[in-house]
Amino acid sequence: MELQQVRYVLAVAETLSFTRAAERCLVVQSALSHQVARLEQELGARLFERTSRRVRLTAAGEAFLPAARQCLEAAERAAAEVAAAVGEVRGRLAVGLISTVTAVDIPVGLREFRGRHPRVRISLRVGASKDLVEQVRRGALDVAFLGLPTTFRPEGVTARELARGPLVAAVAPDHPLASRGRVPLRELAAEPFVDLPAGSAGRAQTDLAFAAAGLVRDVAFEVDEASYIPRLVGPGLAVAMLPAAYAPRLTGVAVVEVTDAPTRIETVVWPRSGPTPATAAFLSLLGVPGTAPEQAGSAGTTIG
Repeated sequence: MELQQVRYVLAVAETLSFTRAAERCLVVQSALSHQVARLEQELGARLFERTSRRVRLTAAGEAFLPAARQCLEAAERAAAEVAAAVGEVRGRLAVGLISTVTAVDIPVGLREFRGRHPRVRISLRVGASKDLVEQVRRGALDVAFLGLPTTFRPEGVTARELARGPLVAAVAPDHPLASRGRVPLRELAAEPFVDLPAGSAGRAQTDLAFAAAGLVRDVAFEVDEASYIPRLVGPGLAVAMLPAAYAPRLTGVAVVEVTDAPTRIETVVWPRSGPTPATAAFLSLLGVPGTAPEQAGSAGTTIG
């Protein structure tokens, strides 16, 4: 079994097309198909069902993928570690983040990182905190920047707190509460809310705060992306609770302090096995304490 064969199989599995997989791998389709067939012969099982209309994984193919991904990731990390030993940072940097992260400036950091380490392949994924933790745990992401309630502990990863702060209320500019300097949760409870989906980490901090105060609120609108929330708040459809540090980025809404607001913690996580050289270099550039490349193996607190 050759690593290139594994790469080809993963490309076909992800695109469900030999043509698109060949384009992704920068190889002619006949060569890719030949190498996949050689690997199938070596394994003694077909990995794909091929017809004139579609390609799909067989049961053997489904079983092959998890270990194949781990094998390829281990090989790429080994190459990156060797390069780091001779002073070169390369390999992959797969970053996950929530859209409301404020403790670090990811775009500015990536710009400087790319200038310093042009041989690193960078990818960026925006999502929900719980999903990002799982992707870091599985190795799909190298590092993720999260926003969590104080009660949530990410499992199976190494975590470091970056910052913490209260939530504030976002209301329409002509809302009766807009002129108030501070309001308690009970005055917000009667308002229709827009929030993230139930069960998400971003939603939990507000749900828990209202429950702890013995209050029930009406979440009239659910959205998957926090950056869309102000678009519903501005016209007066709903009110929202958002991180105070994120508030300066909001336009078209009024921000009101909440006297008994819940707290959000911004956290960075990476795999328990330790950050890759590229991840350690990126975190060090961002100023995350204790994550200089030579310190990376012992940085952070392992949870789970």
